[in-house]
Amino acid sequence: MLRILSAIVLIPLVFCAIWFLPPLGLLAVAEVVLWLAFFEYARLAKALGVAIPEAVAGCAAAATCIAVAWPGGSADAVLMAAVLAAGALSVAAARTGVDVLAQVVTALFASLYLGLPLGSLVAVRSLVSREAVLLLLLTIIVSDTAQYYGGRALGRRRLAPVISPKKTVEGAVGGFIGGVLVIVIVGQWWLPTLGVGWRLGLGVVIVAAGILGDLFESQVKRSAGVKDSSALIPGHGGVLDRIDALLFAAPAYYLFLRYGL
Repeated sequence: MLRILSAIVLIPLVFCAIWFLPPLGLLAVAEVVLWLAFFEYARLAKALGVAIPEAVAGCAAAATCIAVAWPGGSADAVLMAAVLAAGALSVAAARTGVDVLAQVVTALFASLYLGLPLGSLVAVRSLVSREAVLLLLLTIIVSDTAQYYGGRALGRRRLAPVISPKKTVEGAVGGFIGGVLVIVIVGQWWLPTLGVGWRLGLGVVIVAAGILGDLFESQVKRSAGVKDSSALIPGHGGVLDRIDALLFAAPAYYLFLRYGL
């Protein structure tokens, strides 16, 4: 019940933000989401025995998000500066051991895992339209919902038993059917420049990327020995638990719309 109530509250808020806010306002929302997800990411890293410099890693991820979303922004410059800063901090700490490289890499990965996807989502708003952003989110929401309830009702074969024992092949099939139908049908109005065949292919890619993102976060949580990234959202876990699919799907969607079109 908490899961449903939380969705009833959050989904309209998210859709209203995308529909009514200008790109700059949407970027501000993306930054808030990024920081909430980043603190959960840092917590997971700590549980895995990797204590990252949170100020540098968080600012680098936030700056990467802005650089990707901002027209003419230079994400490569931000990432290069982040590499230099993380390396300098590691040297200044004057520590040795097997965790030195892990700390630097984990700190920089936050920019790739959080900054790039959330920035690309805002970029789609500026590059194409607000409807295009809503289409991606609706696809992910329908796919996730179909996977969850389809798996509970019909699930028999485990999709990735070592990583996520509750995910099933039947649930994944339901997710593909639901997500692809959204792209194909709703995309007639919200992404009219694409033909049916292109929308069908895009839907398959988006759902597959979303499932991969979900499994990746599950892998990290299982390695860290935690069930949820946090308890921020009743019935859903943390912010990372809610956007894990989007973090892999958004870059694929952005690349297709920017270069495929």
